[in-house]
Amino acid sequence: MIPVTKPYFPSREKLNKYIDGIYERQWLTNNGELVQQLTHRLESYLGVENLLLVSNGTLALQIAYRALGLRDGSELRPEAITTPFTFIATASSLKWEGIEPVFADIDPHTWCLDPANIEAEITPNTRAIVPVHVFGNACEVEAIDAIANKHNLKVIYDASHAFGVKYKGESLLRHGDAATLSFHATKLFHTGEGGSIIFKRKEDLERAKKMINFGITGPESIEELGINAKMNELQAAMGLCVLDEIEENLAAREKVWHRYEQALGSTLQLQSRPKALDYNYAYFPVVFKTEVQAVQVTATLKEHGVLARRYFYPSLESVECLGVEVDQPVSKDIASRIICLPIFDRLSQGDQQSIISLIEMELKA
Repeated sequence: MIPVTKPYFPSREKLNKYIDGIYERQWLTNNGELVQQLTHRLESYLGVENLLLVSNGTLALQIAYRALGLRDGSELRPEAITTPFTFIATASSLKWEGIEPVFADIDPHTWCLDPANIEAEITPNTRAIVPVHVFGNACEVEAIDAIANKHNLKVIYDASHAFGVKYKGESLLRHGDAATLSFHATKLFHTGEGGSIIFKRKEDLERAKKMINFGITGPESIEELGINAKMNELQAAMGLCVLDEIEENLAAREKVWHRYEQALGSTLQLQSRPKALDYNYAYFPVVFKTEVQAVQVTATLKEHGVLARRYFYPSLESVECLGVEVDQPVSKDIASRIICLPIFDRLSQGDQQSIISLIEMELKA
């Protein structure tokens, strides 16, 4: 079976050395040495400051909302404008924190939140914009920042797919009041499970540091309402090993991505990206002419032992538990016709050609 992705497994020998150090220090959590190392190395590699490691990508979003004060204590139920074309955690994390997700439709070419649709959704209850760099593609960050400044709103980017992506020569993660990353096992860079938040301001980072440790600031001091969202040393050990080999992983994925592009780029719709973007080749999504065709291709691939994914489907305004019923036609259309093809560092050229041949066969049918 060929999965849609596989976790990157770094050198076991390197991992063992990091784990040996954990055993020697007898320190498993609470801002251990490896967490500190990984924090500094990621800030350097990504070209960012004020990076906070946490235990998963969903908590990264929730901590960012809290640290930036989206719930200000007023009786009004706060709202945040976001995209319906994303993984459920973007919207469900808002709902979980008592913030109503309000969807604005996406651009039909980039598949990111369309700035032209944002202002019509702003109300007195709006506290933030939560755009998503979908599949690592850059949102229109300048336009979104301008809207946020005009209406005094916070911007939290769900940048789960955007590890290492640069826009106009600098890290895409530097935009917004905060940007969050997921370090789930299936991501380009991972810690098995984990995540991080990059804050624009150091004071927001310092507040979030308290929040992820129950609000505790000393043996007899509790200053914040907090939760346990700390990354542990075993997660950090995996992350350090993966980071040691990130360039090899990127190079392998880039080759897979370009083979797909060469074979399928002229017959299927690909995501439009700005020229100033340095991409990370984390995903290869394609849009078919019809939903029937997308479903049939997915089924045919599965019959031949290939797991593609209708990612992101369904469009989130149709998810009942979110309580949002306003139709978003562009998102709904793209979500119905899209699938992500398998992409990972060890996908052989032969297996990839088999996938391409099956798709070409269905397109001719």
